[in-house]
Amino acid sequence: MRAVIQRVEKANVKVGENIVAEIGHGFLVLLAIHKEDKEDSIKKLADKIIKLRVFEDKEGKMNKSLEDKNGSVLVV
Repeated sequence: MRAVIQRVEKANVKVGENIVAEIGHGFLVLLAIHKEDKEDSIKKLADKIIKLRVFEDKEGKMNKSLEDKNGSVLVV
């Protein structure tokens, strides 16, 4: 299992000319899961992603998580 995570102000997925999913502030996650990956491993990765402290607090320090910021996740 691999995940590439990008902070975004907005992101969307288009199929042809149609937007099929979109988010505002949060993470765009490009995710690859193998058929042998276990469900509990997937849940642990999801928990790690939402708890990453990569958003700035009031003092400008990278000390806030997606959970703290009420951000969104778009997984592709």
